Amino acid sequence: MKVTRQKHAKKIMGFYKHNFHFREPFQVLLDGTFCQAALRNKIQIREQLPGYLGGVLQLCTTRCVLKELESLGKALYGAKLIAQRFEVRNCSHRKDPVSGSVCLLSMIEEGNPHHFFIATQDQDLANKVKKKAGIPLLFIIQNTMVLDKPSPKSLAFVQKLQMNQLVPEHQKQSIVELKEKEGLVKQEGEKRRKRKRAGGPNPLSCLKKKKKKTQEGQEPSAEKKKRRKRKRIRVKAEAVQSVQNEEE
Repeated sequence: MKVTRQKHAKKIMGFYKHNFHFREPFQVLLDGTFCQAALRNKIQIREQLPGYLGGVLQLCTTRCVLKELESLGKALYGAKLIAQRFEVRNCSHRKDPVSGSVCLLSMIEEGNPHHFFIATQDQDLANKVKKKAGIPLLFIIQNTMVLDKPSPKSLAFVQKLQMNQLVPEHQKQSIVELKEKEGLVKQEGEKRRKRKRAGGPNPLSCLKKKKKKTQEGQEPSAEKKKRRKRKRIRVKAEAVQSVQNEEE
């Protein structure tokens, strides 16, 4: 195993550990094509893959993959024997088996909560896996197992995560469970009533009212002037009358 290839795998594993919380034992789902390629290239999966990925592994497959290999007959009999040595993970196709590729895709739905690796030589399956974020892909090339670099989908996911625009599904579930455990879910749902603060009088009500200059307000002053004029005339008339009475 070349040192550069080991460093390459270590760097990629660090990416998935840090950003998608992959932990040991790493679970690797293998299909029939990968087992067949390993047999043809004389690769010991159980012995070589843990050293390459740098950790403890759980090699797994599904019933659908085993059914598919069995249906293909003698051509893939060796691959079937290899796959039968691995742990069998439960899928949702117990009654109606589907192809291995369809089954493996169903195992990584909803954000790959079980943190599966996918090991396959099926190019169509590999392309579909790359369209999902956070799923490491393994394949065999030139008699060597290779961990593919993170897909553009995974890189975009991590970029959004770093910008605090997205929370991983497993973290959302963990947050919800913690809130339920602490009894904080109901408290957050209830609307908080705002308390009325005792304040002073309305500043607008303290303003002095402006006197309205209207015609009605001018009428009383005009009437006063008239009354004063009449009083002066009356006083003068009484004075003249008193003088005339004295002369007589």
